[in-house]
Amino acid sequence: MANAHTLPVRLPVVWTIAGSDSGGGAGIQADLATMSDLDAHACSVITAVTAQSSVTVALVESVSSQMLKSQLDTLVSDLPPAAIKIGLLAEQAQIDYLAKWLAKQQASWRQSGIVVPIILDPVMVATCGDALANGGRLDFTPFKGLLTLITPNVSELAILAATELESVDACISAAKQLSEQLSTSVLAKGGDLGPAWCQHQANDLLVCTDVEGISDKHQWQSFWLSSHRVNSQNSHGTGCTLSSAIASVMAHGFVLNDAIVVAKAYVNAGLIASYQPGSGPGCLARTAWPKDLQQFPYIKVITASDTEPMSLAAWELMNNQRGDFKQIDGTLGLYPVVADVELLQILLKAGAKTIQLRVKDASSPTLEAQIIKAIALGRDYQSRVFINDHWQLAIKHQAYGVHLGQEDLLDSNLKQLREADIALGLSSHSYFEILLAKQHQPSYIAFGHIFPTTTKQMPSLPQGLEKLSRYVSLMKGELPIVAIGGIDAARLRSVKATGVDDIAVVRALTEADDPTAAFTALNRAWADEK
Repeated sequence: MANAHTLPVRLPVVWTIAGSDSGGGAGIQADLATMSDLDAHACSVITAVTAQSSVTVALVESVSSQMLKSQLDTLVSDLPPAAIKIGLLAEQAQIDYLAKWLAKQQASWRQSGIVVPIILDPVMVATCGDALANGGRLDFTPFKGLLTLITPNVSELAILAATELESVDACISAAKQLSEQLSTSVLAKGGDLGPAWCQHQANDLLVCTDVEGISDKHQWQSFWLSSHRVNSQNSHGTGCTLSSAIASVMAHGFVLNDAIVVAKAYVNAGLIASYQPGSGPGCLARTAWPKDLQQFPYIKVITASDTEPMSLAAWELMNNQRGDFKQIDGTLGLYPVVADVELLQILLKAGAKTIQLRVKDASSPTLEAQIIKAIALGRDYQSRVFINDHWQLAIKHQAYGVHLGQEDLLDSNLKQLREADIALGLSSHSYFEILLAKQHQPSYIAFGHIFPTTTKQMPSLPQGLEKLSRYVSLMKGELPIVAIGGIDAARLRSVKATGVDDIAVVRALTEADDPTAAFTALNRAWADEK
């Protein structure tokens, strides 16, 4: 009998509904390679066959309606998808039929409690410049309410919006219009050299519309996702690769915003390692799940008063001048999070070197007194005491550190915390939030919640060990990283195996009959695992 380490992993099934590229750089071929590279089982529904190379598209032929139907029905009966990417649809009849088929299938999935993300890449023009579809004559409105995301590049967005996009505001307006028209989120890609505001760096525009599982702060918001341009002419299949990567990452259970930033990093890495097999634009390399933080985009929230993308050169200069928050000497270790000063003192006496006071009731008449005493106890026991949320009182009484959720971050409090030389810990629940947190250069980032927890209401689902492992592989060595949420003695070893630096514990200590004994046992177990 095979042991647990040799049992096969069940890969999520991802469909690509798209056209074949006989040159192998885009379309179905690029999709299958991407999905397999990102640990998914790839299935294909071919909409058209192209006679295509790296320099020309000689002929495009649609498959028959019967063949399209047969592919869909045959696959869904045996290999139902965890996510779907839609690429080239060669004619309006294919759009109309596929929309009806998906509407019927989604109704069936919903009855079973299944949500299948659908990513539409409205392919219109090949990298070589030849048309692949009927362009502006295609009507995508039959997909209204069926899509999770649509990913036009700036040229395709201009066709869909029937307008020129020579300004930032025009692009934002067109993307929001498309989002409303199709009831979906929009990723308008600026990677291709186009308008003047996309020349010096790649600026992608994300318009979020009712995205499941993300922070309330990010719902119905728009963002610029900016990356340095990769100096490569080998960009054939970037759009296909990006959209199929988004579908693949979502099939692994990540939320849309996460899948987009991971897919962007994947494309950037593929461009850096790209190659040229023919005479025209070459192909992206397949470089596996991205682990290089430098390949991920900078994220900027778009506001009514500030619609411009961030200049990465200006950002890097400002960041260097501003500096990081206080660096933590040594490890955080086993990091208790408690709600009262009495338990905080018991755990400091038991040997806790890092601890957090989390008093959620801001109207408590004893709040300031508790914070004053907690800070004093930290000094007495030569331990790092972090104050959760109440940053003004933490500054007033010279706390060692403050822990904040990202919804509590403001330019004003960040400036004051830096000036007070207070350590800053930030919560994160996704790749997207990790990137936002890292942009502030905090003292540590907490990943959570890893397992189900009853200590607070969360918009996100438990992250689990697989996601934690991916977060750790990205952030290890950048700054201290802490796992939190439902961690107890039974789960400690599996959490440690992910490579996370430290763990924060709540109920395992606050609900223990003997907190001192519980802390001692957990602390010893954590040290032994190291």
